[in-house]
Amino acid sequence: SCRSLSYLEMKCTRLVCEMCGTTGNISTFFSKTKRFCSISCSRSYSSNSKKSSILARLQTHTYAQTLNKILLQLCDSSALSTPGAPGFEWGAYLERETSLAASVSCFRHAPLCAQWDDIAVGMKVEVLNTNAVLPSKVYWIATVIQVAGYKALLRYEGFEHDSSHDFWCSLVSGELKPIGWCAMTSKLLVPPQDWKEYLMKKLVGANTLPVDFYLKLAENMRTSFRIGMRVEVVDPRHVSRTRVAMIDTIIGGRLRLVYADQSDAPENATSDFWCHMWSPLLHPLGWSVKVGHAIKAPGKSRIYSFLLFKKPRVVYMEGSFFEEGMKLEAIDPLNLGSICVATVHKVLLDGYLMVGIDGTISNNGSDWFCYHASSHAVLPVDFCKKNNIPLTVPQGYDSQTFTWDKYLKETKAKAAPARLFNTDYQGHGLSANMKLEAVDLMEPRLVCVATVKRCVGRLLLIHFDGWEDEFDQWVDHWSPDIYPVGWCELMGYQLQPPPGLGNLLILIEKLLYYKM
Repeated sequence: SCRSLSYLEMKCTRLVCEMCGTTGNISTFFSKTKRFCSISCSRSYSSNSKKSSILARLQTHTYAQTLNKILLQLCDSSALSTPGAPGFEWGAYLERETSLAASVSCFRHAPLCAQWDDIAVGMKVEVLNTNAVLPSKVYWIATVIQVAGYKALLRYEGFEHDSSHDFWCSLVSGELKPIGWCAMTSKLLVPPQDWKEYLMKKLVGANTLPVDFYLKLAENMRTSFRIGMRVEVVDPRHVSRTRVAMIDTIIGGRLRLVYADQSDAPENATSDFWCHMWSPLLHPLGWSVKVGHAIKAPGKSRIYSFLLFKKPRVVYMEGSFFEEGMKLEAIDPLNLGSICVATVHKVLLDGYLMVGIDGTISNNGSDWFCYHASSHAVLPVDFCKKNNIPLTVPQGYDSQTFTWDKYLKETKAKAAPARLFNTDYQGHGLSANMKLEAVDLMEPRLVCVATVKRCVGRLLLIHFDGWEDEFDQWVDHWSPDIYPVGWCELMGYQLQPPPGLGNLLILIEKLLYYKM
């Protein structure tokens, strides 16, 4: 019949989740409208977080709207000179933005963090002399004028206050050598003129790169994780559970994890997830069973040492601790720019909590999220009010008139005592407007050009350059998902520049995929 044919046609139709972009058919999608692949995506969209990832933003436009935008940008000659074009250079971008970059010493997971105090403005190095017209490579002395993450602005010795020949170089590329390297390796130092006396005055006792600088760099980049290891990691489609995955790729401590069970993977695609080896989302096999966390198909492979994984701060659960039903404020795991009214729904072992955002449509716990009691993402009531941060309140409440006292009485609940939250904070070297490289945690394969927008104690609000504020994300200042300027270049990882030609190419690729 016509009705049966219509159903078959619908069943075969390729649907795209309006939140995360996952594809499927009518039988695999959630709700009557079949607009979303899961309860989590439906809730995230309904809580006005449909724009919470760059990829999701690209997918919310109609094909015609986005194509028109591409054509307009391609016709705009200025798009060809934006940082989004191939060959993005941090040095030129920092000068154009008149911004400072965060110091490597602010990122404890970054190579050479502990040794970065040895790097300072005024330091002398030996570097390739690109101005010399000679048949063989020659070198010359340069002074570090500015340090920006792993990058340095250099000035050849002798140019004094003349900045016309200044150039940017990566401090970790191997191109910079300590003073004396040319003499030890029989390389030529070629100055513009006979400056023997000048050099003697300038270089005796000058600060330079430590002799073991590159040795320490190599040591810092080693990891105990190995390709093929099996781990447990949060399931992004069902955030209340974990699932087993295998390490497929390791780049600078970042892991590409391929899920062991590929039964729910999109057609002709591999279901995977990117995270850092220090991520709180990553756990050894056996962790879920150990703490009482839900898991999809527990692993039966070799269990690797728990010592490989980053341990949260020890908390004491005896006596007064978090209890089921306690209220607090928490960063929404599905919209990381929002801090919401939340509830402790379950207390697991080892200090872990299952936290849910109040006012969600799910009543079976499928969108609860696991946070450790020491996590930066769980906060005492009135944290937002005290720090002038907008609090996302449950549906039906007005954020302008919402008060915790009234809400606690209406829900007959009690607030989690402030003493239970992690207040450890010794300060950090980060400040507003500093530049860095940051993971888009809603699309964690992407590392983007970003800015510290705000610092609130240990919390940082990260803004992705060139994107709207709704993409901003709250992270801890010790987060393994933020990196110094130049980290991607050091690791050989793709850096996503601000919108421009590079993003147009991504848009075209996505459009071609969804039009097929």
